Amino acid sequence: MILTKQYRCIHSLSCQCTKGHLSEDVIFLVFQQLNWNPKFIATLSCVCKWFDDLAKRVLWKEFCRTRAPKMMRDLQSNGSHSVDGNWRALGKLLIYCSGCTKGGLFNNINIPDHFVYRTRFSRTSGKSFLLPQCRTDVLYVSDPCEHLDQGDEGDVGFFRGIFKSFSLSKVRKMLIKRKVQLHPTEVCPYCKAKLWSMQQAEMIPQSASCRLGAYDDCIEYYVCLNGHMLGICTLLPLSDSEEASELE
Repeated sequence: MILTKQYRCIHSLSCQCTKGHLSEDVIFLVFQQLNWNPKFIATLSCVCKWFDDLAKRVLWKEFCRTRAPKMMRDLQSNGSHSVDGNWRALGKLLIYCSGCTKGGLFNNINIPDHFVYRTRFSRTSGKSFLLPQCRTDVLYVSDPCEHLDQGDEGDVGFFRGIFKSFSLSKVRKMLIKRKVQLHPTEVCPYCKAKLWSMQQAEMIPQSASCRLGAYDDCIEYYVCLNGHMLGICTLLPLSDSEEASELE
């Protein structure tokens, strides 16, 4: 089979791919056979700007569609062909727990970031993280990534999520109306956008801690300008969290 090549990188004069690139169609077929493996996509992105652009436009999009097909169809159901914050950021959000460092967003604890094999995101769970007046918004939230026995902090859970059409959401409008300040230094680990503190905005409902099985006063989360959400909570012991679920 004859492979079509592009003999000049259209993005960079310093590109090392002096012998040209395979066509996008061929690369698409290769990664389709690899089941859109995120490690291979990330590796390809590092080769040159041409490959990085291809990964952003095509490969991460197909990865997201394969990993969470129902969620992706819903996020795009308003007719948009893109997702807030770009496909690479969303792909990272699906498989990456950002952890935290001392002095960062969640000040008093240091837990390394890591990739997760599989995470369930739920639109139903997302309703629990919204004030009653904002529950027409669509928010997908993950189950907490549990980090047990963290000393004085107890059992810690990290969770993450994404809004559908965040620029049109009631949550965004309320944050602006309340004149909530963006975090002065920290940015979203998924898309590098600025962050709003939902705790500072007083927009964390009690139903969020019930959904997570966490202590009421030990939950905090942020939302970035692109609608990505990341948060932390202290998890209740198993018997107590079961009681909290019954109350919800």
